[in-house]
Formats: sequence, structure tokens, C-alpha cells
Amino acid sequence: MKKEGVFITFEGGEGSGKTSAINFVAERMKKAGVDYLLTMEPGGTKIGEGIRKILLSPKSKGMAPETELMLYCASRSEHVRKVIKPALKDGKVVICDRFDDATIAYQGYGRGLKLDDIKKINSYVCEGLKPDLTILLDVDPVKGLKRASARNSKDGRWNEGRFEKEKIHFHNLVREGYLKIARSEKKRIKVIDSSVDLKKLQDSVWREIEAFLIQKELLLPFKES
Repeated sequence: MKKEGVFITFEGGEGSGKTSAINFVAERMKKAGVDYLLTMEPGGTKIGEGIRKILLSPKSKGMAPETELMLYCASRSEHVRKVIKPALKDGKVVICDRFDDATIAYQGYGRGLKLDDIKKINSYVCEGLKPDLTILLDVDPVKGLKRASARNSKDGRWNEGRFEKEKIHFHNLVREGYLKIARSEKKRIKVIDSSVDLKKLQDSVWREIEAFLIQKELLLPFKES
């Protein structure tokens, strides 16, 4: 019987360096022969990608927080059932750019929706699925937003800039929310300072993931020759 896979999520505010860190981890896993799947939220499925365009488009400015919440959770419902759970059943290491913690941080702490309501909806759409390990990349929102703006300009991603246009107060609330979640689940969530240079960030992230995969017997310990 094939061993069940593990579920690793990356969380963080705008410009926290998630994409760079995830791509680095994927390269290391590929070299190590780890069977993995990269995915993201919102998105990950055909329906999810359609929802992503609506959620992140600047044209959706003024969307009701409740609508925003339901769209994220609709995307997650598809994602869990059609992508994440099948991959875990197949024994893969699933790496996801954001998951349910993001909804609590953004729509709960950021938008001010009731946390208990969000947790109930998340529980329903996730069918009890929780990440085995979460890497939270923490950066001051001012620095993060500068990074995000530079990235969007370079990559031509202005059609996904709705959240970057929010006031700094919103981003501070999101960051505080993430850190509160992390304090309540210290065993699962590893907080990493992402204000450091890229090499230091990559090393810190890989150290956490490598130790986790070795513990789960999905990666052999590296031995000096």
C-alpha cells in the first residue's frame, strides 16, 4: 500500500517572497528525487483559475468581504477535492502557495469577518484537511509592498494587483493575524524572517522542510563524503 503524502503550505503577506522560496524548494526536491506537486490558491483548477482572475483583478475593487470569502472558499473546495487530496493519496509531497490560514488572516483579521464563521466554512470545504507543515514568511508590509510592486511591474502582472492597492492598515492587520495564528499553532507553523537576502531566506526555508521530510522518512539525511 502506497504511503500517504504530506501537505506543506507557504503563507505570507504581499511581497513576502513565497514564489522565490517555493521555486527553490521545488528545485531541491527534484534533485533529491522527491515526488512532489506544486499548486496555489486561489487557483489550481480550471474553475479555481477563473475565480482567481475575479478575486485579484483591480476591476473587482469594492467587492463585499463576504463575497470575497465565499469565492476563496469555492476555489478551495474544487482544489481540495480535485487536486490536493488525490495527490496526497498518490503519495506526493504537495506544496501549496497559500491555503486556509490565508483566509483567516486576510478575510478574518484583515476584513474583520467573524473568525468562527470562517473556520466553520473552511472546515466544510477542506473536509478536515489541514497542512502538515506551514512556512510563514514574515516581512514588514511596507517592504513587502515595494517588492510586490516591483514584481508586478517587471512581470506585467497589474491584472492581479487588487490586494497590493489596499491601505497599509489592512496589510498590517493581515500580518498581525498571521502571527497570531502562528503563535496558536507553533508545532505546525514555522515563522521565517523574509526581510533577509534571498540566499539566507532560501537556506532557512530549506532547513525547515528538509528536517520535516527526513522526519517523515521522505528524504534521506545528507551525509558529508
